[in-house]
Amino acid sequence: HGKENVDSRHNRGRGGETTRFHTVNVAQPVRFSRKCPTGWHHYEGTASCYRVYLNGENYWDAVQTCQRVNGSLATFTADQELRFILAQEWDLEEKTFVRKDQRRFWVGYQYVITNRNHSLEGHWEVAYKGSSEVFLPPDPIFGTAMSENENVLCAQLQCFHFPTLRHHGLHSWYAENCYEKSSFLCKRSQTCVDIKDNIVDEGYYFTPKGDDPCLSCTCHNGEPEMCVAALCERPQGCQQYRKDPKECCKFTCLDP
Repeated sequence: HGKENVDSRHNRGRGGETTRFHTVNVAQPVRFSRKCPTGWHHYEGTASCYRVYLNGENYWDAVQTCQRVNGSLATFTADQELRFILAQEWDLEEKTFVRKDQRRFWVGYQYVITNRNHSLEGHWEVAYKGSSEVFLPPDPIFGTAMSENENVLCAQLQCFHFPTLRHHGLHSWYAENCYEKSSFLCKRSQTCVDIKDNIVDEGYYFTPKGDDPCLSCTCHNGEPEMCVAALCERPQGCQQYRKDPKECCKFTCLDP
């Protein structure tokens, strides 16, 4: 019926005697909310994590940076996923953006130009072999740094700083010179994150983020499963104590 944060609990037994329960940790169902490393935003609908990088890299360098964190430049499978991205407050600095009220970052699409006669004609493609369910953006706004020799432009998603605009889902798609430097949005699968914020590989034991450092779970598809809880005896010779929030059965005695 709940976890105790004090050294013991008292119950009145038959005859009025006091019964003391010395178990410190009580195993109970836990909902784990942390499925992404620090700095990443989790979206349940796609079981994915998202992060904006402010490095100001060209498109190809941004691709490599995302790959180094086991991800890729973000593409979107549904309008709800895009709306989730637009609604986030990314805690961005303004130095990498043209205007303070607008923010652009590379995402995982490229615009292939097929005709340059009277106006630019072409089509969007996914920039890497991704899911077949990925939707493609509408006709883009063409960037100012275009070269006549380039037949492939890269996608920038523009969102807005003001919360009312963000939550209404207002945004624009730009086809920009791929060698321009810009912030970028990486996407990766959700993962297991332990209580010390380390990423855990599939199949390994770990203690999930949460309030109980005495849980041991197995990482399966980015979720903690088959969890087992250790129960701790109260520390001997100590009446008042504090549990360590990240170490199982480790206590600090608060007695004088």
